[in-house]
Amino acid sequence: MSETTTDILVHTEAGVRTITFNRVDKKNSITQLMYGTMADALASAATDDAVRVVVIQGDATIFSAGNDIGDFLNRQDGQGLPQESPTFRFLHGIASFPKPLLAAVAGPAVGIGTTLLLHCDLVYAGDNAAFSMPFVNLGLCPEAASSLLLPQMLGYHRAAEALLLGEPFMAEAALEVGLVNRVLPPTEVNAYAQAQAKKLAAKPLSALIETKRLMKGGQQAAVKAQMAEEGASFGRMLTAPAAKEAFTAFMQKRKPDFSHC
Repeated sequence: MSETTTDILVHTEAGVRTITFNRVDKKNSITQLMYGTMADALASAATDDAVRVVVIQGDATIFSAGNDIGDFLNRQDGQGLPQESPTFRFLHGIASFPKPLLAAVAGPAVGIGTTLLLHCDLVYAGDNAAFSMPFVNLGLCPEAASSLLLPQMLGYHRAAEALLLGEPFMAEAALEVGLVNRVLPPTEVNAYAQAQAKKLAAKPLSALIETKRLMKGGQQAAVKAQMAEEGASFGRMLTAPAAKEAFTAFMQKRKPDFSHC
């Protein structure tokens, strides 16, 4: 087990494990320690018969601002992001999780805050939800197999708009393209996701697991391969000049200058 943190809350009740982002003062930006805690929570849930469903949720005002930029700056050491890192343990955990996985999203969902949803079975959003994947704007490339899954879901041109421009799109647009199942008032999202999770937890677990396996079909191998390719590129780009300029500009609260990148 990895070291845990109160920035991620893990609670299990009546067959439902809830993983809650609990770093609202930092916009629920995700550190390596938080990734490790979530990866461990998913790994144990996958093998624990008492856990039948997992819900990932944030606050009514913010789901997640994505990766913690301070963590990225600390990696300007040429080492990039190894596959055995907590980040990739979490990514592989959500991609291979065998049981129903739900998400309740309100407020901004940035970067991994959006791409993790591609691996969830049901996603419920507040009408204040704003989804964005600004990887290019940070001198990086997509992750979580989003470069594979997003074009499949949105179509190539919509996916290109989302990934190349990195501009946010709102909950109704996400509903239209199938990224979310339902849009609700922000203060009702977490409770609604919990109610749906309880419905699932009352069903036969073997049937849920087999149905999910059949729906995923032969895609698992392709997702794993895409994650590995993205990961290699992401790790290399993480220590390159463009990313260094983007992160430094972010911390200095100025517009980045990519003219030499």
